[in-house]
Order: sequence, then structure tokens, then C-alpha cells
Amino acid sequence: MLNPEHVLVPYEVSALPAGPWLVFAPHADDESFGMGGSLLRAKAESLTTHVIVLTDGALGGDSADLVAIRQQEVRQAAKLMGVKTLACWTEQDRTLAISDRLVEQIANAITAIAPATVFFPATLELHPDHRATAQLVWAALQLLAGTGVAVPAACAYEISVQSPINLLVDISAQRVEKERLMAVYASQNGQNNYQELVMALNKARTFTLPEQVSHAEGFCLYPAPALSQSLQQATADLLARYW
Repeated sequence: MLNPEHVLVPYEVSALPAGPWLVFAPHADDESFGMGGSLLRAKAESLTTHVIVLTDGALGGDSADLVAIRQQEVRQAAKLMGVKTLACWTEQDRTLAISDRLVEQIANAITAIAPATVFFPATLELHPDHRATAQLVWAALQLLAGTGVAVPAACAYEISVQSPINLLVDISAQRVEKERLMAVYASQNGQNNYQELVMALNKARTFTLPEQVSHAEGFCLYPAPALSQSLQQATADLLARYW
């Protein structure tokens, strides 16, 4: 017999994951579109948050000074979310790949910030940089685990599509503020109706929640033993619940 729905998706909202947080975003805007509501809640609940943007975002529009524009936008967004530190790395847009250099760089950043929870894009994302970021952060966490140091919790966040999740965060009270937050990214909103699409995803995530929850963000908080596996295998185990 197939698993019932509650095995596949939560039927209640959860408290925020433990802080401090370190959020890895492939591009400037992914942190806000993907988990901006939760970051706003973290600010309201006095959780310390940090954001690292991996790529320069140079292919996300037509402006000659697009990289500078997107960095300005993410700085404004980080201020609205109360982010303590923001770093913008300069990896080329759409070229993220697994490398020892980047894995070590990410591991060093995690060690320096010492977060309780690390966030990265969910594994079924469509954009290759989103999926590469997930694999890079996972490999960095595995590298740290091999050193015997305390490893933060690994948590994946949805940006553009639904992925397997086990945690839903109620962002009903942050909905309007999240819409204002996403509006900061004028350079990106001119490319597509991203704000409408993101809010539709957040609305869809309330399917199993009480009616007073108008919008929610979905996450997958991985159990610590999952880091002994490849991210591909950990994802396959999550998908196996559907069969």
C-alpha cells in the first residue's frame, strides 16, 4: 500500500530551524524569493542570519552594469531582512560546478560563521546553478563532518518548484513584507512575473495546512546521518516515499 499524504508533506507548521543561520544563494534574489518570508520571521524572532551569494548574476538581464545593480539590490534586500553579514562571491553565472576549490571555500565560510543551520536550494530546482549550489554545500558539510567538528544542520529551501519537504514555515504575517522585499529586485522582475510565481508556490504550500495559514515556505531539514550519503542518494530516499 502506498504511503498516505502525511508521510509526504507536513499537516502543521513548524517553528523556525535553530539559529544562527547561513543561507547560500546561487544568485542575488534567490534568498528572498526562496525563503524571504522565513528570513523576515527570523528577524522578528531575533535570530542572527548571514547570506552568501555565489555567482555574479551577470546573465540575469541585459543591463551593461547588471552585476553592480544586482549587488545593490541584494544589499537593500539584506538590510530589509536584518541580515547580519552579506557576502557576494564572483563565480560566473550559469557556470557553477563541483570543484575542490569551491567546496573548501564554502566549508571555510561555514567554519568562520559557525551557524546552527545552513540553507541551500532544494535538489529538484530547475536552474543548474541552484542544483550545483546544493551539491557544493552538501559536499562542504561532508568535508567538515570528516574533520570531526560540529556540523550545522542541513536545510534545503524551495525557490521555483516544489521539492520533497518535511517542514513548513507559516509566513502569513510576512506575506505583504515579502512582496515588498521581492519588489527590490527590479532587474529580475522585468524578466518574468517572478513575484506572482513565488507567491503562488507559497500559497500552494498551504494545501495541507489550516485555513488561517495563507502562505507558507517549504523546507527539507535533513537528519544528520544523511550526510553519510551522497546528496543524490539522500534525495532518492526522499522520493522513495512516493512509491
